[in-house]
Amino acid sequence: MANLDTDVNFFYRPHSIFALISVIVSLVYLANKKDVRRVLNFFDKDIGLPLPERSYADDCALTPETLWGSIDIFVIGHTLGWFAKAIVLRDYWFCWINSIMFEFMEYSLQHQLPNFAECWWDHWILDVMMTNWLGTYLGMKTCEFLEVKHYSWRGIKSITTYRGKMKRTIQQFTPHHWTKFEWGTTKTLKNFLAVLGLLYLMLQFEVNGFYLKYLLYIPVEHPINVVRLTFFFFVALPAVREGYQYLTDKECKRFGMHAWLAAANVLTELIVCIKFGQGEFNEPTPRHVLIGWGIGLTLFAIYTIWRFGFHKVKLEDYEQVIYEEEDEEDEEDEEQEEEEKKLIELDNVEKITLTKKKVIKEGVLTGGESESFNVG
Repeated sequence: MANLDTDVNFFYRPHSIFALISVIVSLVYLANKKDVRRVLNFFDKDIGLPLPERSYADDCALTPETLWGSIDIFVIGHTLGWFAKAIVLRDYWFCWINSIMFEFMEYSLQHQLPNFAECWWDHWILDVMMTNWLGTYLGMKTCEFLEVKHYSWRGIKSITTYRGKMKRTIQQFTPHHWTKFEWGTTKTLKNFLAVLGLLYLMLQFEVNGFYLKYLLYIPVEHPINVVRLTFFFFVALPAVREGYQYLTDKECKRFGMHAWLAAANVLTELIVCIKFGQGEFNEPTPRHVLIGWGIGLTLFAIYTIWRFGFHKVKLEDYEQVIYEEEDEEDEEDEEQEEEEKKLIELDNVEKITLTKKKVIKEGVLTGGESESFNVG
C-alpha cells in the first residue's frame, strides 16, 4: 500500500482533492484490522489497545444486592437507546419482538463475544422487562404526543410576547407533522417479508456494534459508540419512514434513497466485521445453538406457509363475505339517506304551505300580492 502512487493526473474538476479523498477511502477498504487499530490509536490513545475481559455472569444469584450492583450508567444509555428505537419503529409489538430477538442473539453469540454472557435475570428482568420496556413506553408516549399535538406555524414577528416567541422557537425543532405506523405484518406476504427485513437490519446493526468494539479494541464507554448510535438514529428516521411509505402507499413503487443507504451502511459494517473477524473466532458454534435455531426456523417456515398459503385462501373467502356484507350495508345506507332527503323536502314544502296560508289569513298580503306569491 505504501508503494501506491497517489498523484492525481487527470481529475481536476471540481477539485483534485476529491480524487485524493477517494484514493484514501479506497485504501481504508484494503486495510487490515491491525492497520485500522494503529490509525485509531494515532488519533485517540484510548482506542486500539487490547481490552480487559469483562464478565457479567460471575454471580447469578437473584438478590437485591446483585440486581442493584448491575445497575450503572449503561442502564440509562440502554433506556435511551430503546426510546430512540420506539421513535423510529413507532410500534409496541415491533419493539418487543426486536427486544426479545436480541436477547436470543446474545445467547447464540456468547461463545464469540464474552460480554454477551449474562445472567438470566440480566437478560429478561433488567434488560427486557425494565430498561427496554421503559424506553419503549416513553418513546411510544412521545409518538402519541407528537401525533395529536397541533402547532401554530406563524412567523415569529407576529408573536408579541416573549414567552410566545420562545415557544415558537422551540417548536421549530419539532416535527411539522407525525405519522403513526400500522405495519400490517401479516396482512400480505410483501408486508411480512419487508418487516422481517427491517427486523434483520435492526438486529444486525446492534450486533455489528459489539463486533466492531471487540475487533478494533474500542472501549464500551468511549464516545465514538454514542456518536455511531446517534448518527444511525438520524439515518434510520427517514429510512424507516420511506420503507413504511412503500408498504402502505400503492402509488409508491420503490424504496427511497434513505432506505437504501441505511441498508448499505449496515451491510458494509457486516462486511467489515467478517473481514476483520478472520482468525479471531475459532470456537465452533455450540450444538444446542444450532439445534435451537434449526427448530425455530423450521417452525417459522411452517407458519409462513400456513399463513400465506393454505390459510390465505380461507382468509380471502372470509374477506369476500365481509366485502359483500359491507356493500349491502352501503346500499341500505344510501337508500336510507335518500328517504331522509325526501322527508326533509316534504317537510320544507309543508312549512312553506303553512306560511303562505298564515300570511293570507292575517290579511298582510293584498289579492295581487297573494296571486303573485302563489305564482312564484
